[in-house]
Amino acid sequence: MGKQMSVVGMVWLLASVAAAEEPTSRGQPWRRHTIDDSARGADGVRLADVNGDGHLDIATGWEEAGLVRLYLNPGPTKAKERWPAVTVGKVKSPEDAVPVDLDGDGHFDVVSCCEGNTKSVFVHWGPHVAGTLRVPTVDNGTRSVPTTTEPFPALAGKRLAMFCLPMQVDGENGIDLVIGSKGKEADVGWLRSPKNPRDLPEWTWHPLTKAGWIMSLVARDMDGDGDDDLLVSDRKGANRGVYWLERPAPKDATGKWSLHYLRGFGGEVMFLDVGQVSNLSKTKPEQVKNLSYDIIVPTHDHHLWLAQGQDKSGDKWNVTELPWPKGIGNGKSAAFADVDLDGRRDIVISCETREQVSGIVWLSFGKSGQVENLSYEVHEISGIAGPKGLKFDRLELIDLDADGDLDVLTTEERSLWGVVWFENPTK
Repeated sequence: MGKQMSVVGMVWLLASVAAAEEPTSRGQPWRRHTIDDSARGADGVRLADVNGDGHLDIATGWEEAGLVRLYLNPGPTKAKERWPAVTVGKVKSPEDAVPVDLDGDGHFDVVSCCEGNTKSVFVHWGPHVAGTLRVPTVDNGTRSVPTTTEPFPALAGKRLAMFCLPMQVDGENGIDLVIGSKGKEADVGWLRSPKNPRDLPEWTWHPLTKAGWIMSLVARDMDGDGDDDLLVSDRKGANRGVYWLERPAPKDATGKWSLHYLRGFGGEVMFLDVGQVSNLSKTKPEQVKNLSYDIIVPTHDHHLWLAQGQDKSGDKWNVTELPWPKGIGNGKSAAFADVDLDGRRDIVISCETREQVSGIVWLSFGKSGQVENLSYEVHEISGIAGPKGLKFDRLELIDLDADGDLDVLTTEERSLWGVVWFENPTK
């Protein structure tokens, strides 16, 4: 028996070594910088310049800790330190938090979407003070500001809310809110702002389509008619996949939005990214406005899909599956970026992982730079996961240290890294 156990142990060891060898051949991990790791369950980053200093700040919901926080970008010279933080609200199971000036008073508020038993959408009203929110010192989120947290009655206790997209839908009053949810009662719809946005009982709910588990909501003019439509990735349910909802004229916005389904996807689609065609370096400026979109989206079950629009109708797409990289986890998010500044478009992927595999990598596509050629080289970003694994969220590509290349900003909630960014070593 002892000899048999030894053989089993040797097999396990060799498998572990093999799993580790694949990612380490991809270069060194990027340097990781912690913005905040003082709580549990950091669940995504949403960006806005909340204090008007020209730097993008962060809103994050901490799902397990029940906190909603703002992080004020200290600027490139201090971006590698912990950021000034403020807790703007305490709600249970916040899945998403987004900064938005909901009442048009010139000060940012934060809207949070909550799942679990909460099943609600909240607004955390910003303070009415001269100037915008400022927090002078780093305090790991323990500082509070005089905010008021209120639920939207139209959605209170009714949906496992997952994602909020501020969007002017009907051309009236203040900004409206598009909400996606998950579960038996899931749908995509929008909250219509009344004349007085502070009068929350007057916000009305307008469902657009049934859903299973909404991941992405993106405002984009998908049909070239001059107004933003709604691009959606839905992980589960009858509409599982990627589709867009055609926004009608503002006066008809409370009516039907036509659903345009992108066929050819398989698996549980996660967070997508949308951009224009990859050969922009060869495109004349006057031609850019006429280009169709490309969409990149990973799935939780190891697929990576590229959809290339064939014209401006939004209805003709060429969908290609790219080989899933070895030695990484289950897909969570993908984003287009020129990571190495060679003028060609790359792809960054984030994952949920077990131990001994990578959580974030980037793919380069050779001299042609054409993603659809399917041949790519994998490069490390996060490093290999430890015993707890890694669980990253949607990605933001942003130059936080002002050195000319794009860094990777995200959250991690399995190994409790919290709100983090990875420093691009290109420059």
